Amino acid sequence: MANILDIRRRIRSVTNTRQITKAMKMVSAAKLRRAQDRALSARPYAQMLTNVLKSLVSRAEIYDPETGQPRHALLAQRPENNVLLIVVTGDKGLAGGFNTNILKAATRFLESKAGKNIEIEAIGRKGRDFLRRRYASAQPRTKESRESPRITLIGEHAGVLGKVDYAMANEFTERVIERYSNAEVDSVYLLYNEFKSVIAQRLVVEQVLPIEQIGQPAVRQAEEMTLEERERVMEAAKGMGVGLRPADTREIDVRAAQFATAPVDYIYEQPPQELFRSLLPKYVVTQIFHGLLESVAAEHAARMTAMDSATNNATDMIDSLTLAMNRARQAKITKEIIEIVSGAAAAS
Repeated sequence: MANILDIRRRIRSVTNTRQITKAMKMVSAAKLRRAQDRALSARPYAQMLTNVLKSLVSRAEIYDPETGQPRHALLAQRPENNVLLIVVTGDKGLAGGFNTNILKAATRFLESKAGKNIEIEAIGRKGRDFLRRRYASAQPRTKESRESPRITLIGEHAGVLGKVDYAMANEFTERVIERYSNAEVDSVYLLYNEFKSVIAQRLVVEQVLPIEQIGQPAVRQAEEMTLEERERVMEAAKGMGVGLRPADTREIDVRAAQFATAPVDYIYEQPPQELFRSLLPKYVVTQIFHGLLESVAAEHAARMTAMDSATNNATDMIDSLTLAMNRARQAKITKEIIEIVSGAAAAS
């Protein structure tokens, strides 16, 4: 049987660990609330931009009437030979299966695109480390290159998710748009955690370019939360002040949608075609920026859940060690009593 002193040391060690995990859970819950607010506050802008573009589509000729080809490069569809995949993971661990699930989804996507040239932009330190070990780093290929199909890591962006900045997302997206416009890549996909609320999350692969239909995300892969994961998140969110369900924005969405469907002939300061060409890249920027915000919120939710599970496991371990210590102490006392009684009996 283990020494009582050793058991006490283990109990003290586990108790200290439980204090750390409990503190990390509270920190993650606070960050989650802020991340939820940021994602929600960015939604009206994205919704109105989408409706403005829908309004312009009905008033501008975005396709050539003679050839039927789109007049904007971001609408052009080509045979998918060169693919760009943007993988959004976390910068830190201790978030349960958050990063692992993203990287598994990335692996499945790469397998589904076998035989194509695939370039990867890794946002987040965990994804960068994983992909760097498996795929060679290289400079982006140009449209003139005719190399054999391969997978390369062309971009690494670590430490940018601590505070997601629109300027950073805009600069990053402009480079992606430029490469697509120059036909260096034929399609662009974004892999991230879509976050609506703590219990409404899913892992998605969304096609960003070419744009198929404005306002309708082109989801190519999706993985919903399991019932067990929902229950764990709900248990972890109790008493943390975190909203379990998405905010009800139906009334706001209906009012915003009226802009695109209203039978009004708007007078634009610039020609509708010129406005459409200027706003369409901003639509792509908004998609990627919102994906980054939602991924950050999902990471904090996963870390809060993982730390709650760790805290509960530490409590169970303390209870088990306390029971073992009491049994060891009781056995020691019983042994001493037996020795005393045996000695007294022998003396008499």
